[in-house]
Amino acid sequence: MVRMSQRTPAKPRGHGLAATTLALASLGGCLAAPPVAPEAPAASGAGSAAAPGASGASGASSESAQQQAFARWLEAFGAFARAQGIREETLRVAFADVRYVPRVVDRDRAQPELTRTVWDYLDRTVTPQRVSAGQEKLLQVRGEADGAAARFGVPPHVVLAVWAMESNYGGNVGDVPTVDALATLGFEGRREAWARGELLAALKIVQAGDIEPARMTGSWAGAMGQTQFLPSSYLAYAVDADGDGRRDIWGSAADVLASMANFLARAGWQADQPWGVEVRLPPAFDHARADLQVRQPSARWSAEGVQSTDGAALPEFGDGAILLPAGARGPAFLVGPNFRAFLRYNNSSHYALAVGLLAQRLGGGPGVTAAWPRDLAALTRTQLMALQTALNERGFDSGTPDGMVGTATRSAIRRYQRSVGLPADGYPTLELLQRLQAP
Repeated sequence: MVRMSQRTPAKPRGHGLAATTLALASLGGCLAAPPVAPEAPAASGAGSAAAPGASGASGASSESAQQQAFARWLEAFGAFARAQGIREETLRVAFADVRYVPRVVDRDRAQPELTRTVWDYLDRTVTPQRVSAGQEKLLQVRGEADGAAARFGVPPHVVLAVWAMESNYGGNVGDVPTVDALATLGFEGRREAWARGELLAALKIVQAGDIEPARMTGSWAGAMGQTQFLPSSYLAYAVDADGDGRRDIWGSAADVLASMANFLARAGWQADQPWGVEVRLPPAFDHARADLQVRQPSARWSAEGVQSTDGAALPEFGDGAILLPAGARGPAFLVGPNFRAFLRYNNSSHYALAVGLLAQRLGGGPGVTAAWPRDLAALTRTQLMALQTALNERGFDSGTPDGMVGTATRSAIRRYQRSVGLPADGYPTLELLQRLQAP
């Protein structure tokens, strides 16, 4: 999969660590203990200094044990990789300076307490500055963008929108070594099977000669380059559009744009169709039907009274769905297969809507016309867990409370809303939480 990830700067690699870097033995696969990436130094000052003692010795012992355990994990993985066709030279080059990065684990385990409303997300991602920068960038890469459009059927302004969302038009690709990030996540174990698969894919990329390990960088989660492809997605979708024999999603604009267009095309992109359109819903509309799984032809939506906000005919979708990203009080959209292609890139309706609206703006179209319900605050993760717990206690099964709004939670909210005569939009609000918690 492809995912949009926050970036964590990599720690500098100094020559003083050379004695502790990993090396794979050519026959036995023995590994030396890897270095642990140094954390940022504590703030200077007399109050921050600690006298050496037992705690320092204990910390050093724990760090050494972790290094040795990481080395053993890599040794075992090296044996697995060889069995999968990875050559000894590839392992030697890719693991020559690999290290465990504690901050990657911290980021993977972190679950932010604060959540974000869709309008706040759009305010941060679909800005006038980003639109202007994208229009200027398109002038610079017009030939490459037109080439990708001709080959894959995805318009330049759509590819530019994805590029903007993934790496700010190549300006923020992340600088965490991909091999380090994936080896760390595999060793940590919470998602070991997934990380092992992605690490093996990364080694295949190195073995193919597409990129040197030192240049294979990206996010803390292993998403790489300007496209933010995971290694498995790179193997499936990356394109050598400039003909130099390498699929360079780090430095070649032609390869970057063609690779993103290829992904969207194979995700079901329909040429000559929009991603969606803003609409007005009829007064008696059943908001429970605003669900991406409830699909029908545009003609049927039109017959039910759904109209575009500009009065034009609805796009001719064979399986359009109504999207209410902010509930019944916010804007409504009719979305089709191309919106679902965006979801394949990143399975978030906020993300897909941002890509669609940014592409629309880059292509000279309008923004959202209906007002967002900006008086509604986003629930915190703790509040969402409380809402899920309250729903469960009232007999509206939302699954195990986890502070994340998925299909089960939205369905439970809708059933509760119906039971009390509220619009069944499935949207969590503070008022709804308070009502559930009232005696």
